[in-house]
Amino acid sequence: MFEKNLKYYRLKKGFSKKELATLAGLTPMAISNYESGNRKPDMDILKRLAEVLEARVSDFLKVRNEKLDFCHGEFRKNSSMSQKEQEFVREYAEEYLGRFFTVIEILGGEVLAEAPGCHGLKLGDNPEEDGIAMRRYLNIPSSGPVPDIAYTLENKGILLLDFKGSSDKFSGINGTVNDRPYVMYNAFMSPERNRSTITHELAHLLFRWPEDMSEKEVEERATAISGAFLFPKEDAIRELGIRRSFISKDMEIICREYGISMMLLTKRAQLAGIVTDSAAKEFYMRASSMGWRKNEPVRIQAEQPVLFKQLVYRAINEEEISIQRGAELLGVSYGEIVNECCFNEGIEDGVYQQRNLILMNT
Repeated sequence: MFEKNLKYYRLKKGFSKKELATLAGLTPMAISNYESGNRKPDMDILKRLAEVLEARVSDFLKVRNEKLDFCHGEFRKNSSMSQKEQEFVREYAEEYLGRFFTVIEILGGEVLAEAPGCHGLKLGDNPEEDGIAMRRYLNIPSSGPVPDIAYTLENKGILLLDFKGSSDKFSGINGTVNDRPYVMYNAFMSPERNRSTITHELAHLLFRWPEDMSEKEVEERATAISGAFLFPKEDAIRELGIRRSFISKDMEIICREYGISMMLLTKRAQLAGIVTDSAAKEFYMRASSMGWRKNEPVRIQAEQPVLFKQLVYRAINEEEISIQRGAELLGVSYGEIVNECCFNEGIEDGVYQQRNLILMNT
């Protein structure tokens, strides 16, 4: 699917059609025709486009999975992202999930857990109730830390994507692929923020949102639900006590335990009445002076989706695909697959090459 691949690499570089046309010595109409599938470029033009976009000709010719039906969530109306950046986020999700579902089809059968139904939860009277309801909906204990969000959700049939684009304006988006829910987050943001983003987007996916609720109200409620999900009021009182005079450094221990930022812990303590509004305000001012509103210190390890990699490695070891094909699906080098997927890499490398040659010749 050349047209989709060309659009993906153009948006990855942040070029408009006009900018790409100028750099490649073409017309904007030609680029439009290529991306719409109305025309196919010759090899000379393919090479020029590849050079400008810092891609290989073979990248344009990769087969895309055309059996997928995508429904992407909307960006906020006041998003600081340009239309090009928003388009690239969607294209990134479709390219990634296309590779993901290719290995699912190769393995066959039900290799994914059954996903919870989207919009199956009704909003309660307050975010505290909703946070607990979301835990129960996902069969997660109603109290205590959720130690690994990525592992937990992938094992419940919800797909996670770590966006590795260049935009720092993007935090997260949700959607469905063939009616299966997915959440994508910015891998370059802090682990604590990513946990909040993932659960925020999850709230968008799992709750039924009233049509008469404004976008601002929806966003505020989803954020509040995320906080209640990650650090329930019951836990906040048990961990912090009924009353605290101020926010102290020892609370970082609780932040590490629950995988949350000090900013979120303070907000949760304030909402639970553990600290006063004035004590919370004092902390927010101190945190702002230290630059924590944008760059609070990281206290936990980054979580990473592992299901895609796991399925590719399984397909390789079951000899459903070659190591090279696995590397193409994951977008990594041949050597990386050998190092992570095979025992005794030198021996296994030779064995797999020999096996793959046999399979190719049968």
